[in-house]
Amino acid sequence: MDGMMTGKVIAVNGPIVRAVGMNGIKMFDIAEVGIDRLIGEIIRLVGDVAVIQVYEDNTGLKPGDEVLSYGRPLSVLLGPGLIANIYDGIQRPLVGISEACGSYIRKGIKLSPLDRGKKWEFRPLVKEGSDVGQGAILGEIPESMLVMHRVLLPPHISGRLTRIAPPGGYTIEDEIYTLETASGTYRGKLAGYWPVRSARPCRVKKKPFIPLVTGQRVIDTFFPIARGGTAAIPGGFGTGKTMTQHALAKWCNADIIVYIGCGERGNEMTDVLTDFPKLVDERNGRPLIERTVMIANTSNMPVPAREVSIYTGVTIAEYYRDMGYSVAVMADSTSRWAEALRELSSRLGDMPAEEGFPPYLATRLAEFYERAGFVETLSGKDGDITIIGAVSPPGGDFSEPVTQHTSRFVRCFWALDKVLADARHYPAISWIDSYTEYLHDIEDWWKILDSQWLPVRNEVMGILLEDHRLQQVVKLVGSDALPPSQQFVLFVAETIRNAFLQQNSFDPIDKFCSPEKQLKLLKTILDLYRKGAVLLQAGFSVKDISALDVVSEMVRLKSEIPNQEARRIDEYGIRLGQRLDSLKEAKG
Repeated sequence: MDGMMTGKVIAVNGPIVRAVGMNGIKMFDIAEVGIDRLIGEIIRLVGDVAVIQVYEDNTGLKPGDEVLSYGRPLSVLLGPGLIANIYDGIQRPLVGISEACGSYIRKGIKLSPLDRGKKWEFRPLVKEGSDVGQGAILGEIPESMLVMHRVLLPPHISGRLTRIAPPGGYTIEDEIYTLETASGTYRGKLAGYWPVRSARPCRVKKKPFIPLVTGQRVIDTFFPIARGGTAAIPGGFGTGKTMTQHALAKWCNADIIVYIGCGERGNEMTDVLTDFPKLVDERNGRPLIERTVMIANTSNMPVPAREVSIYTGVTIAEYYRDMGYSVAVMADSTSRWAEALRELSSRLGDMPAEEGFPPYLATRLAEFYERAGFVETLSGKDGDITIIGAVSPPGGDFSEPVTQHTSRFVRCFWALDKVLADARHYPAISWIDSYTEYLHDIEDWWKILDSQWLPVRNEVMGILLEDHRLQQVVKLVGSDALPPSQQFVLFVAETIRNAFLQQNSFDPIDKFCSPEKQLKLLKTILDLYRKGAVLLQAGFSVKDISALDVVSEMVRLKSEIPNQEARRIDEYGIRLGQRLDSLKEAKG
């Protein structure tokens, strides 16, 4: 670390502060501004003037105030204790701040992101005298009941291990190991800093092939995402972006969840903070908070911290990825982050581009989503980061810049539909406007469950697309003017919407649907379509088929049959087939 540098404030423009005298300062170094030592970051250097983005409320700051810097880039402290913690955008622990300050964050307050006094039970995994490479796993610490924290050798450090601590309790301040490197002796602790704007390295990026199972039928079956993939959830106000992300964070099959509340309303983050400690993971019976890190940067917090919060979140995600875990990052919402960029760039005097956003908006979005991926880590393990970003286009206009640029960089697009949301159809993901590019990547995984998954999915998707086309005709001439075969398509499409696509997040059975149950439900609906088409050719009407009790029972299967009893859907399918066959025999 370089020596301390000092300077003086010469101008203040909202959160943008200009200072002189900072000789030797570098881009993205941390600066402490004013008598309260407010945290800021160097974002521009113009001659001998340093432009600082202050991450705290700088009311009262004035020209002539002192600026300090130690020459360290804006970084997060990575180590045991991150899980179940709640941070603001610059990794200040909000629980600790609440205990120290009450309801409002005091200017200049500085607390360690990790508890420096807590002892962690460390167990070494390598022996003294071993040659270890960068990113090697040196030991383990039980961080929570769900997460085994793996102590990593930092990237770019390798050599011979001359000492490693024996099993026992240690704080993050204790020296745990000593390494002889080509450049000298390196002494390592349980925690260390990493710059948030620099991606942590890996050996190689791989093609993703395992689906991120979310338990949401419209996602898993129709628009799936692979672990290590990227997705966007765009939608206007009230369409359910936040609730959809909550559902994904609660039930997806990632090992670690990093939830970033970026510029959202305080009451929405309060719901997350109060819900997660109470929710239980169905797979292991443990509270979900034991695998979650939360970053809360609400709309009433300083705008610059909103800009950096997604980098803080994805850096923490990369740390757990390097341990070999699957991590899901929920960014809610990237539009608020882009609005912070727009506000800061206007104060800097940058030339505005579309709708006032800075010309580098697309570059920043690409840099963020590029940090997702399925990788081989430096230690040789497989790990992945899945990034799911909500987008809040004003007025639900998907042609605005943030939505358009985001759609260029993600491979999965879950478009929320205001009409569906107004009809209380949730998740309100439009099967017409959404798309995914991961179908063939994860097809082999689904084939293990059922080799017919993709053909069945495509056939049902075809029914929904045909229904969309027919709905335009129905608006003109009414459904009675259509031939029976097309009326039947409308009936089956309605059944798909009600019995499959619609899902109740508050239903104890329907809130999570296993892949096996999803496929059985879908195949049952497809059987109805195929056998019903045969009955229509035999002279039956759509009303004859829809009036059957066994057909109306189909809508209730999703909320009456638990995941572990999915075989009951097969039993229902047999009854459905027998009833349809007996209908045909009766007429014959």
